[in-house]
Amino acid sequence: MPHKIKIRKGLNIPLKGKAEKILIKNQEQASLYALKPTDFPSITPKAAIKEGDAVKAGDAVFYSKYNPEVKFTSPVSGTLKSIVRGERRKILEFVIEPNGNKEYTKFEIGNFNELSREKVIELLLTSGTWPLVRQRPYDVIANPTDIPKAIFISAFDSSPLAPDYDYVLHDQGADFQKGIDTLKKLTEGAVQLTVNGEFPTSKVFLALKGVELNTISGPHPAGNVGVQIHHIDAINKGEVVWHINPQDVVIIGRLFSKGIFDATKTIAVTGSEVLKPKYYKTIMGSTIEHMVKDNITTENKLRYISGNVLNGTKIVSDGFLGYYHNQVTVIPEGDEYDFLGWALPGLNKYSVSRTFFSWLMPKKEYQINANLHGGERPFVFTGEYEKVLPMDILPVYLLKSIMIEDIDQMEALGIYEVGEEDFALCEFVCTSKISVQDTLRKGFDLMIRETS
Repeated sequence: MPHKIKIRKGLNIPLKGKAEKILIKNQEQASLYALKPTDFPSITPKAAIKEGDAVKAGDAVFYSKYNPEVKFTSPVSGTLKSIVRGERRKILEFVIEPNGNKEYTKFEIGNFNELSREKVIELLLTSGTWPLVRQRPYDVIANPTDIPKAIFISAFDSSPLAPDYDYVLHDQGADFQKGIDTLKKLTEGAVQLTVNGEFPTSKVFLALKGVELNTISGPHPAGNVGVQIHHIDAINKGEVVWHINPQDVVIIGRLFSKGIFDATKTIAVTGSEVLKPKYYKTIMGSTIEHMVKDNITTENKLRYISGNVLNGTKIVSDGFLGYYHNQVTVIPEGDEYDFLGWALPGLNKYSVSRTFFSWLMPKKEYQINANLHGGERPFVFTGEYEKVLPMDILPVYLLKSIMIEDIDQMEALGIYEVGEEDFALCEFVCTSKISVQDTLRKGFDLMIRETS
């Protein structure tokens, strides 16, 4: 049964730089691509090839050390240029130099209607598209031996300057439907698709078969899949729900319609420091250099983010897109300080509270930088978290139970339901400057280690 959800808790951050609905298709190919094991929590990578080896799109680059069937495959054909390592030889990046030939490894699909669940999972694992499917609890790559009670797709991204999926998917209905048909084979429950209830639903979504079409409206984090799961089919202990991004559904659809791993995506290049924010057609894992070249202001020192400002990853100007990201954001770094900054009137400054005058101008967009405006302070109860988290969870108590590693309390307080993105606004409004998302991930790691 479809759901219509209205939430009131949350916060829309009025940033400048939303992408105009202009798609740049025929752009030069990126010079490099990368798979970053750091994008996959709880995965220990093991290289499947060595530097200098040639690969086609769909060939395995590395796999999970403790679950070798979970493979991560190259998004392009070319050569493995380098394996970048960090402290204690931790693998950070597998960098691939494309050859420009667009060669694909062919996967035999057979008669789609006769494919069993086991065969579908085998093809997803072999092709390297399995990591596109994630699970709650713990927001990690789904376990292929589990049977989820439902699969969720959020076709509404409410995060700051987020891409518009109605626009991104408007001409990809056939592949989207094929992806839905594939996901239906993986669960005995429903495939739940949720769209923005504040605007007319796209024809692409209305035409879909095999899904329950839900609507949700309200401020961010309304578009977060965790919030939607909480309000539609909440997770209890022992249950598993899978979720997947709409563009990743399309990639799976292409696999089962064409037999290839075609990792083409549409990326929104956004932020106050982007001269002309637009959409770009590129390939998963590409360097962002070709998308921001000659399109960035030179007035400020900049922060480049793969993803959105709340839970994206800081990268350099020639860094690589994150595996799950559909957006690049460029904002000021904010390493310049104002004398008596908080005490000045601050007519052009944004504040969640009424410290400045932004509450008098609700429609104004702001150039917000990455400055934390202070260091970590005692973790006290302020009530700010509860104002921006539209879930029946006590966020401060949950975080404190993680800090003291009390597993029973973590379970009782809802750790199975949440992901880092659900708590990103809590970190934004936090007067104590606590690294909320890092704390939550430490809790997930502890639960996996102690209860698996």
